Amino acid sequence: MDILVCIKQVPETSKVEVDPVTGVLKRDGVDSKMNPYDLYALETALRIREEVGGTVKVISMGPPQAAEVIREAYMMGADEGVLLSDRKFAGADVLATSYTISQGVRQMGHIDLILCGKQTTDGDTAQVGPEMAEYLAIPHIANAIKIEELKDKSIVVKMDMPNTVEVAEIQFPCLLTVEKEIYQPRLPSYKKKLEIKDREVKMLSLKNFADQDEKRYGLNGSPTQVERIFPPAVNTDKEIWNGSGAELADKLTAKLKKSKFI
Repeated sequence: MDILVCIKQVPETSKVEVDPVTGVLKRDGVDSKMNPYDLYALETALRIREEVGGTVKVISMGPPQAAEVIREAYMMGADEGVLLSDRKFAGADVLATSYTISQGVRQMGHIDLILCGKQTTDGDTAQVGPEMAEYLAIPHIANAIKIEELKDKSIVVKMDMPNTVEVAEIQFPCLLTVEKEIYQPRLPSYKKKLEIKDREVKMLSLKNFADQDEKRYGLNGSPTQVERIFPPAVNTDKEIWNGSGAELADKLTAKLKKSKFI
C-alpha cells in the first residue's frame, strides 16, 4: 500500500509575533517542531505498513528549513519526503494551502491512502485535510480514532463525531484525518538518523506543478484576509487567602457568586 502523510512545521512556542500587514506568523528565529497531531498520522501510516507492507511518504509545505520535519519523519521510519517551498506560496490561508498541497500530491504518483493530523497547533482550523480531498476528488473521513479493518480495496475506521461514535468503510484512494487517540507515536530512532543522514528531501516549487496560475497560491489565492490583529489580554491578578478550610470554602463560594460562575 502506498501511504502519504501530510506533516507541518509549527512554532514550538505560543509566543509568536504576527505581521500586522499580512496577518501571517513571523516564523524567522522561532524554534519549531513537527505539528503534534501529525505524529499520530505518521504513526498510523507506519502501523499500516507494518501490517500490509508498502511505502510511507511524507509531504510538507513551508520555507526550506521545514525540511527538518521531513528528516524527523525519516528518523521515525518514513521512506520518502517532499517539501513544497516557494515564496509564491507564502501567506496562504487554508484554501490556498489545501490547493497547493493537492497539487504537490499530484506530482507524487500513485497514492492509496492520505493521512493528516486532525489539525495544526498554529492554525487550529481542521480544514486543510478535507479541502485537499475535495481538490483531489477522493472520499474522506475526519476524526478517525481507530482502524477497525484493512481490506484490499477499502478501510474500515471508527470516527469520533460530535454526539456519536460511528464506524464507516471508505474505498481507496481516500483521505483520513486522525485524532490523537488512534496510536501512541514512536520516538525518532538514532540508528535511523545515521542511516538517513544523506537521504534526499525532494523540493518542489510552483514551476513543478501542472497548474502554475499564481492567483491560486499564497496571498493571491487566499479569499480570507485578517482584518485586525491584537495580542490576547494577559491577566496576572491574584489573591492569597489564609484561614481554615471552612473559611476558605466560604470565601471561594462568595468569589464564584460575585463572578457569576454560580
